[in-house]
Amino acid sequence: MNTLNRAALASGAVVAPHAPLAARPVEILQIGEGVFMRGFVDWMVDVANEKGVYRGGVAVAAPRRHAEPPPLAAQDGLYTVLLRGREGGAEVSERRIVSAIQTVLDPYAQWPETIALAASPALKFLVSNTTEAGVVDIPEPYDPAVCPESFPAKVAALLKARYDALGGPEAPPLIVLPCELIEANGATLRRIVLEHARRWDFSEAALCWIGESCRFFDTLVDRIVPGFPTDEAERLFAEWGYRDPLAIVAEPFHLWVIEAPPDVAAALPLAAAGANVVWTDDVRPYRERKLRLLNGTHTATALAAFLAGLDTVFEMVEDPLFARAVERVAFEELAPSVPLPEAERLSYARSVIERFGNPFLRHELTSIAFNSVSKWRVRLLPPVRQAVAAGRSAPGLVAFSLAALLWFYRCEREQGGFVGRRAKGAYPIRDEPENLTIMAEAWALEPAVGAAAVAARLLADRRLWGEDLTKVGNLAALALAAFEAIERRGVRGALEASLASGAGLA
Repeated sequence: MNTLNRAALASGAVVAPHAPLAARPVEILQIGEGVFMRGFVDWMVDVANEKGVYRGGVAVAAPRRHAEPPPLAAQDGLYTVLLRGREGGAEVSERRIVSAIQTVLDPYAQWPETIALAASPALKFLVSNTTEAGVVDIPEPYDPAVCPESFPAKVAALLKARYDALGGPEAPPLIVLPCELIEANGATLRRIVLEHARRWDFSEAALCWIGESCRFFDTLVDRIVPGFPTDEAERLFAEWGYRDPLAIVAEPFHLWVIEAPPDVAAALPLAAAGANVVWTDDVRPYRERKLRLLNGTHTATALAAFLAGLDTVFEMVEDPLFARAVERVAFEELAPSVPLPEAERLSYARSVIERFGNPFLRHELTSIAFNSVSKWRVRLLPPVRQAVAAGRSAPGLVAFSLAALLWFYRCEREQGGFVGRRAKGAYPIRDEPENLTIMAEAWALEPAVGAAAVAARLLADRRLWGEDLTKVGNLAALALAAFEAIERRGVRGALEASLASGAGLA
């Protein structure tokens, strides 16, 4: 069977819709090679290239160290996107080979090449998705010959390289569009990048160019991209006539909201190709709606469902017990925190439930579980604070999700990683190293102090949550009660009791 690469596609040995394979100037530097960016930004760029409204290429740089070269490089940057879902009651199934990626770099092994790309006069945009945990200020030394560790430090170093190579203050600035799901992602990234630049003693002229000439814009992204269709891979490869281990499945729905002026929209004309890109002067209402009702509902339900033996979002919403939990979380516990008219937020909540029930997507609960500590803190702690500040109880199922998170992270070190265990067996836990170390050290105390004491200790640990959660209204009391119920009755029994009582509804 054919293997996907540019030679096979150009020769006709591999057949699928795709943009013309012409060499394209790299106008977009993308930091992040994960499935989301490949099924979102790169897919949109590819469609725009095919329709002739855009003629730019993408260079992808890995945000973290790789033990081996990035796998995209082995396929010449090519991969398949399969859109599957329902729109207006009709089934959608569309496949295309994305050819927008021109270059794939491991900046840790190819820092000179990465700097050269950042200094290209053709480059216009820098986009990223390094998860919520990626946009953090971690001081580190500056060596222009060495790739920095953190994402913001990389941006600072690359912008300085561009400034130095292209004429200092006269260098063509970049437009920065971060896609991380944090509040004010563009403004936050700009602030941290400038902190690195100041600590590294960049000149005032360089600081001004980075902070004023280069423009960092807040954005919001919305699409469910589960990733590689493991269970169907061989059947799909036989149907397509080629193998593609980098193939990804995504839902048809997509939305990119960018808080930027018309000149930026003109430079990146994705909407002209039919992409659902909204240019606005205020991204916040869109962000709150999506972060609470889509991402928040994911985070509030996925870990409990996984511990109960389910593996995908579709299985979760098909399960009667968890379907009730998902609906209560979305409509009753999180929707009231969204700063939009009731009809609009409830309409979006209904669309979220429909998207969760897409039978064509295998959205693994373990992929939602990635970096759950920071996700819980960003997505669910604010509506809890909001309810408590208004004199109400913390939302009961949101508190239950915190208990489920602590059970999910009941981990130990094993073969260089961290694993937890459920009835179906062991599972890997992926999060920031510090968070995993804190969890593992706390759970090591369980034989001496008991599980409930470990849970109370973790709830109070400011390193995990940014504050002591035992001080946030009755959140910790509800979470500990749910934790003890899970210990006595299992996740299903505890969830049934929580749904029956309705305790703690916002």
